[in-house]
Amino acid sequence: MDENDISKYVIGAAIEVHKYLGPGLLESVYQQCMVRELQLHAIDVATELVLKGEYKGLKFDIDYRIDMLVADKVVVELKVVDSLLPVHKAQLLSYMKLSGKKLGLLINFNEAVVKDGVKRIVNKL
Repeated sequence: MDENDISKYVIGAAIEVHKYLGPGLLESVYQQCMVRELQLHAIDVATELVLKGEYKGLKFDIDYRIDMLVADKVVVELKVVDSLLPVHKAQLLSYMKLSGKKLGLLINFNEAVVKDGVKRIVNKL
């Protein structure tokens, strides 16, 4: 599967989870349910994946954590916020750059309709 196919499964999983649970729960609950939903479709998911940052040979002392990396291709950042802000998109793009991934999904579960809270971000590598 390529990144586009994977993203369709991720968005479908988010819709399924949101349809069942609704908005307003903790991000960690949505994350666990998303992992379960994707695993039911035999899609590999890594959570809280540690990224080591580096700048021109200087390694960061801080570890960054990706909420989900799906099929080793798509970075997924989950939120439960009133509205997505530009800083949320910037955070996802930074994670994509650090991990060398081309596609990311930012999903806000605090929406009446979760697909209104889905943003697709492309890293032009």
